[in-house]
Amino acid sequence: MLELPFGLSLVLLLVSIAFFSGIGITTIGPGGIFVTIALYSLTPLASSQVAGTAHATFVVTGLVGSAAYLHSGEMNTGESRAIAIVLSGSSVLGALAGASINQFVPRSVFGLLLGGVAMAVGGVILYRERRGFSPIYDLEPLTRFGQAVLAGLGFALGVASGLLGIGGPVLAVPALVLVGVPMLLAVAVAQVQSIFIATFAASGYFLQGNVLVPLAVVVGTPLLLGVVVGWRVAHVVDPERLKIALGIVLLAVGPYLAL
Repeated sequence: MLELPFGLSLVLLLVSIAFFSGIGITTIGPGGIFVTIALYSLTPLASSQVAGTAHATFVVTGLVGSAAYLHSGEMNTGESRAIAIVLSGSSVLGALAGASINQFVPRSVFGLLLGGVAMAVGGVILYRERRGFSPIYDLEPLTRFGQAVLAGLGFALGVASGLLGIGGPVLAVPALVLVGVPMLLAVAVAQVQSIFIATFAASGYFLQGNVLVPLAVVVGTPLLLGVVVGWRVAHVVDPERLKIALGIVLLAVGPYLAL
């Protein structure tokens, strides 16, 4: 029997949110951020416990998402593998650094940062859906300079993800698109990166004693189920409307989290 630090009604609410977050991961990309938002806003957990437990749930979703894109062929080119290797390797160092920094971040500051990221991601999603993205840099991942850019980007994304307990695709997809990586390839690579970020960040938090394993199991199970369901939903529902709805919700909850 799993022992949880709060009542059944809250557990059921977290399970429901996790399921729909999983659907969001495979239909619109950054759906996993709602797991972190729910753990922070609905529970009395410390920010380190929120981030650690959230990352523990993202390990398996990253594996499933990566397997899907490997099966569909996006990860079978030399370019995609180069991006994934460099980005993931540098993200590991960033994730460990972010997990270490989190110990010194008060819960109120954690909420401010999480709210800021939620609003930024929501704004980027809405802007992209309305006007599209124009790459600010044409990345060449097979050159040394291009790989250096990827390494710096991966480290920065790893720090932010490790610190705040948000899945890699939340930040990696828009960042990669901005440096000229095609959208579908960006989503595929972000799934691979998320495995490394989540694994090493969760390991860091676990060593601190900040991963609530029973809660991670309870939340992670419906999250994974949602990922599978979301893959099917993406084939029958217009994803553009879902993305706009996601952007609006993130913009709305951002100020609440910050305050």
